[in-house]
Amino acid sequence: MRITITDWIHDVLRGHIKEGDFCIDATMGKGNDTLFLCRMAGKDGKVAAFDIQQTALDLTRKKLQQNGCRAELYLKSHEFMAEYFDPETVQCIMFNLGYLPGGDHSLATRPEGTIAAVKAGLTLLKPGGIMSICIYSGGDSGFEERDEVLKFLGGLDDRKYFIAAQEFLNKRNHPPMPVFIVKL
Repeated sequence: MRITITDWIHDVLRGHIKEGDFCIDATMGKGNDTLFLCRMAGKDGKVAAFDIQQTALDLTRKKLQQNGCRAELYLKSHEFMAEYFDPETVQCIMFNLGYLPGGDHSLATRPEGTIAAVKAGLTLLKPGGIMSICIYSGGDSGFEERDEVLKFLGGLDDRKYFIAAQEFLNKRNHPPMPVFIVKL
């Protein structure tokens, strides 16, 4: 049996999402998390997804069509998600930091944009809602982003947010770090 970090994140989120919920994939990439959220929210739910690359939008649209699912896809940075939706209406927001797998590494998430997007997402989360951030710190871009995002999250009020960051002690080569934020 093999457990991926994505499997682990999905397992945690399953306990927080129910049919009819509104969810956001803040970094749609190839559409895997968008599809997961669509399946969890069901036909009565709503899913929105953001990415700055047309390739990501095209791949996600194709994946959703092949699986009979629908989502609102935005060719926009996740920093602007709060401009589209009302505060405290979203049950789950997912982030996968870094770059599109197989894509241009220069088009990666950056600390300033990610922190702005997390702030926007926190205004959108309902009380009891959850945000997951999968921080990829290896390769060409991630150490600075990891450190800045963790510093920002460490400064959030513990009376308003429950935050858990997980490390995988026996994984080599700077494995991704899942972080979960529950709005209290």
